[in-house]
Amino acid sequence: MSIPFIDLKSQYREVEDAVKSGIDAVLEHGKYVMGPEITELEEKLAAFAETKHAVGCASGTDALLMALMALGVGPGDAVFTTPFTFMATAETVSLLGATPVFVDIDPVTFNLDPADLRRKIEEVKEKGKLTCKGVIAVDLFGLSADYDRIEQRAHNNGMFLIVDAAQSFGATYHGKRTTSFGDVACTSFFPAKPLGCYGDGGMCFANSDEMDALLRSIRVHGSGEDKYDNVRIGINGRLDSMQAAVLLAKFAIFPGEMDRRDEVAARYGELLHDVPGVTPPTVPEGYRSVWAQYSLLAESNEHREELMGRLKAKDIPSVIYYPIPLHLQTAYKNLGYQPGDLPVCEDVASRIFSLPMHPYLTAEQQETVVAALKSSC
Repeated sequence: MSIPFIDLKSQYREVEDAVKSGIDAVLEHGKYVMGPEITELEEKLAAFAETKHAVGCASGTDALLMALMALGVGPGDAVFTTPFTFMATAETVSLLGATPVFVDIDPVTFNLDPADLRRKIEEVKEKGKLTCKGVIAVDLFGLSADYDRIEQRAHNNGMFLIVDAAQSFGATYHGKRTTSFGDVACTSFFPAKPLGCYGDGGMCFANSDEMDALLRSIRVHGSGEDKYDNVRIGINGRLDSMQAAVLLAKFAIFPGEMDRRDEVAARYGELLHDVPGVTPPTVPEGYRSVWAQYSLLAESNEHREELMGRLKAKDIPSVIYYPIPLHLQTAYKNLGYQPGDLPVCEDVASRIFSLPMHPYLTAEQQETVVAALKSSC
């Protein structure tokens, strides 16, 4: 049985007519960049995200970069974030000359640990070399971070909060969309995301009119009221009309896909309860995940290799997110982190792996996956 890790082909069959119609409309009007589809998408997604404004852009990385630029991040600033995420989260901080300060993670949700955030803020203040500027919280694998505690900690210390919702668009935290928290929320429409386009794309969400204006200016080379009057330094961060057309087609079925992801996750939970040494993911009370990934913890690195080997023997894909935490990446050797500095993150990184997860995964396919995990038990 062929089991795709993410099944974009089955999804395409659901939206094929709408996608082709949307792309044909772009080809007909010829406004390939910043066409009318952008405005329509921004309005629909802002309403869904529970924010006043949405600003489409070229990628999730650009969304983070634009947010940091709008918030005035630069050299001498400390931006606190998780090391257990994709490189883009910290990379954008470094691109602006600021310093990422890595905070350990919660051992259950794998998201930023508010208690360690408090400790790291105090450490930076005591050293006095950097200004505590902001926090980027990441909603890993589709599950919200603890925004009651993180947002309070950021704002009480005079810092901004950016929500990195690249994996959590649609998720909720105590009844509110994750994108409605923070000073700015950012998401990615990379094809593998819960809501993805057929290339790169991203979006920023904000409630402030001033922030919306800043983001729109930065998106197009810092333009002012006249496009040839550049009032600030910006980037070329525009979203293509064809990608917006694809997103409009896929967004129409997105709420239903979220429900199907819940069903798949619940079925995995039932099937995995008697697999020795495997810890399925936990969703705390009051949270709703969009299940960007379905990630398990093995007992050890060796146990993980054994389990992934069983899957590979049955031609079932599995993936490790993220084997090398950011604080131990070669690019950040200059920051001086050593193995053992963020023990929870390092332990999780050595044991975690992800199973196939998408809205079109059948019960039979899931039973095959779990049977493979049990095959040598």
